[in-house]
Amino acid sequence: MVPWRATDDGFVGQDVLDWYRRFAEGRPGAIVVEATGIRDVPSGPLLRIGDDRFVDGLRRLVDVVRQGSGGETRLFIQLIDFLAIRRRPEPEKFFERFLVVRDGHRRALSDTLSDSRWNIAPESDVRAMLSTLAPAALESVLDARELESLRRGHRERVTDEHLPHIRDLPRMLPELFASAAQRAERAGFDGVELHYAHAYTMASFLSALNTRADGYGGPRESRVRLPLEVFRAVRGAVSGDCVVGCRFLADEVIAGGNRVEDAAWFGVEFARAGMDFLSLSKGGKFEDAREPKVGQAAYPYTGPSGHECMPTVRSDARGPFGRNLPLARSVRRAVRDAGFATPVVASGGINGFAVAEDALERGDADIVAAARQSLADPDWFQKILLGRGEEIRRCKLTNYCEALDQMHKQVTCQLWDRSGVGDVGTPGVPMSRDGRRRLVAPEWRP
Repeated sequence: MVPWRATDDGFVGQDVLDWYRRFAEGRPGAIVVEATGIRDVPSGPLLRIGDDRFVDGLRRLVDVVRQGSGGETRLFIQLIDFLAIRRRPEPEKFFERFLVVRDGHRRALSDTLSDSRWNIAPESDVRAMLSTLAPAALESVLDARELESLRRGHRERVTDEHLPHIRDLPRMLPELFASAAQRAERAGFDGVELHYAHAYTMASFLSALNTRADGYGGPRESRVRLPLEVFRAVRGAVSGDCVVGCRFLADEVIAGGNRVEDAAWFGVEFARAGMDFLSLSKGGKFEDAREPKVGQAAYPYTGPSGHECMPTVRSDARGPFGRNLPLARSVRRAVRDAGFATPVVASGGINGFAVAEDALERGDADIVAAARQSLADPDWFQKILLGRGEEIRRCKLTNYCEALDQMHKQVTCQLWDRSGVGDVGTPGVPMSRDGRRRLVAPEWRP
């Protein structure tokens, strides 16, 4: 999830430094810094790395993690690209400003209303009439993409090849990722994680829903083409000491999407190309996201695929603990059977030592990752090592944190964000913008 601590211009600020310092104090084996945009475009309080001016702040972040962990924690940064998505509009605004009125709309409106005059009516009258139609009638007039734009907000797809900037993605993205990776290495990061998962651009190229006709869509061999070209560009742009891996989906969990068999095939191809690690996730897609309210944008973790991405105690009878480990095991087995030793990282509902250790012993993965548990207790690794497991704050897996992310609020944990918070805040403790929540977990000393 995105913690929403960067400045409005995407720079590292004090809140970002405090956030990662606190995680570093727990001395995990590695930290992967949040999804960081590779383009130099405004994107609110999302970390950015699309220009050299961001390097100094990222270097300070690296220094803070080195100091906080005593040099024990490796530091990677997650590189993302994303396409445009708009908020759900007021119906009147959609018909007045966004809909491109075509002859097909006129014919459909004439048929729906049994009145041929709409075939020659002024465009302004057509727009006004459309804004008054009942939902069922609109389904006879608008196409599927227009209905989606009305009810969910317009969303670009990698298959929108009629748009020049979408058509040119295969030409543009390798260099954008490579330049971002170079900046990450200059800032002092140990490596980069190419984000090929969830609702981001590269995941959409891998998706079975990618039907591009330019050699970058259709069969698996074509869908993996751009992700491999991006990797090769990044690998060639950084030194041999810089780790380069990727995060991708073991299952898209959407109709017509990739399943674990596809992920296993992609994993082998990524290993064959020379990636240093393969980190697996699940779901988190726009296609099945809940319909947003007017004025809000669709959020890819609100539908069934999103619930699988970040399983909760309310998931189903199977529960959330280690829920995605069988998928990681399948991908890892395929990679090993192909003769590659590339480390596989598993995540999702890992909130304790037993779950993590069992996953490693069974061969589900070579590395386990835990975001929400680490948010609940940044020191849980140290507590385990010291035999003080009874002191660990166990994540409740209710996704209180994810709900804050969904609202673009600074992410915190319900287990500690009110701890020691008085009516006027807590001296010396970073506080949320509304002054009601502390932004870092309380300190722990062994």
